[in-house]
Amino acid sequence: MKWQNIRWKAIEKYVFSMQKKIYQASLDDKNMEVIRLQKILVRSKAAKLKAIRKVTQDNIGKRTPGVDGIESIPPEQRLNLLPDLNLDGTAAPIKRVYIPKGKNEKRPLGIPIIQDRIKQALVKLVLEPEWEAKFEPNSYGFRPGRSSHDAVEAIFIAINQKPKYVLDADIKGCFDNIDHQFLLTKLNTFPEMQMQIKSWLKAGVMKDISLTTSKKGVSQGGTISPLLMNIALHGLETEVIDFMRNLKLIDENKRSLIKRRRPSSINTIVYADDFVVLNENLQVIEQTKEFIKEFLWKRGLKLNENKTRICHTLYGNFPGFDFLGFNIRQYEIGKYRVRKTKAALKFRTLIRPSKEKIKKHYENIKSIIDRTRNTEVLLIELNPKIIGWARYYRTAVSYKTFKWLNTLIFHALLKWQYKKHSKRSRKWLNKVYYHKKGNRNWVFGIKLKQNNEVISLKQYTDVPIERFVKVRGTKSPYDGDFLYWALRLNNHPVISGNVEKMLKKQKGRCNICKLPFFPTDLVERDHIIPLSKGGTHKMNNFQLLHSHCHKQKTAIEKKEVM
Repeated sequence: MKWQNIRWKAIEKYVFSMQKKIYQASLDDKNMEVIRLQKILVRSKAAKLKAIRKVTQDNIGKRTPGVDGIESIPPEQRLNLLPDLNLDGTAAPIKRVYIPKGKNEKRPLGIPIIQDRIKQALVKLVLEPEWEAKFEPNSYGFRPGRSSHDAVEAIFIAINQKPKYVLDADIKGCFDNIDHQFLLTKLNTFPEMQMQIKSWLKAGVMKDISLTTSKKGVSQGGTISPLLMNIALHGLETEVIDFMRNLKLIDENKRSLIKRRRPSSINTIVYADDFVVLNENLQVIEQTKEFIKEFLWKRGLKLNENKTRICHTLYGNFPGFDFLGFNIRQYEIGKYRVRKTKAALKFRTLIRPSKEKIKKHYENIKSIIDRTRNTEVLLIELNPKIIGWARYYRTAVSYKTFKWLNTLIFHALLKWQYKKHSKRSRKWLNKVYYHKKGNRNWVFGIKLKQNNEVISLKQYTDVPIERFVKVRGTKSPYDGDFLYWALRLNNHPVISGNVEKMLKKQKGRCNICKLPFFPTDLVERDHIIPLSKGGTHKMNNFQLLHSHCHKQKTAIEKKEVM
């Protein structure tokens, strides 16, 4: 059997059918049935092949070597990995690398060897459906079908009708400090799986030529690490509600008990190691903070006091807070600004791009402009960044921000032109760099001589503002509701209009394997008729394919040309 001859469609169907059964059994609290199905799936040839493809072919970071120095495995050697792909309880040390985090900080990553990455992908295929059935509705980080936009929309729903106090919290070194024993106990899985995960946790870290043993923490960079972190933090929302149910508050002026609040009046929204707790009572928030400290201590974690604060969404010296790149704040409106009684309170909730993210993005754009001399290269570098940033923030109140950034970049480009052509007149610069395109004048770009087409700089305001719809309750891609998830994929804010049209045309399915796109799938655009055979760049000659389907089609086309 050759790699390119594997029947991937049958494999995908089998693996997903087993994952769906595991999800349903976990939903029904049938623990023994969950373990039985997991054992079948983890030992199946189909799951092993899918894990190999995920790491060696689909994964964007597949060319990052571990301590063995192997960057990638070619197709003809991938099947050789199959016989040794078993949960044998062994793991090689991880390689320590650092990536930038903020201005002066660096984030430590641990890169496993390829064999361990494939095992982790296999274990994730088996464990994720079980825990997707258990995870709480307001947990959004590192989960299939959920995103930062869902978390922000959940906050909007929680505060839109009533101003609230906020515990804006951050966990200090979450990945690096998770208690191993607590995590393994909480996993509560069968011994074979337990021993394999324990071996990854205890594998040690190789930095230069020294090996350091791992006594705590989950290495960032592993395929399974985000899932393990979510499992460790699972229960925060439920336990906060239970704490609220038994909480007694005292009115300091009357020295009497305040009427007990409804447990559902407290909202906990979690995204990875960042979370917010919302309630209208300051005492509730302060006591909940102390309870959360105890909750985290059991897991070997603690709050980062420098990044944790209590504030109010409407009042105070610094109302509102930043979360996942958005600024969330409420404003008094109309004649009610001067009337401070609660009965007359009127306000508006606005979610905008945070000032820090705007500044950081503009500095990035400005640095590209300053270091680039060629106009065509400048357009190639700037356009994806402008459109990508605008798509991320298109769900917020961003139109004024978009217009302001358009103006800033316009002036930055004027300075760039003067610096590049210090002896040229303004009239000459206008003629060379600015053109008319459609109904717009003063469009920065280049005009092609052969057809007078203008290749222009994208504007932030080219991206329309659209409201985002939060994922429904505890929905999961493993529930098999393909129509619901296809519609969500179509309407995702970071997807371009052209991709959205193709998804609707293809009904959310790949044109080669005919399987629906899973929320975590890598999707690529492909020319239906290759350019080498007379194909064009027009929209009717494009289709969306799974990354692996695209690579398979390209390999066949190359053979035909040869």
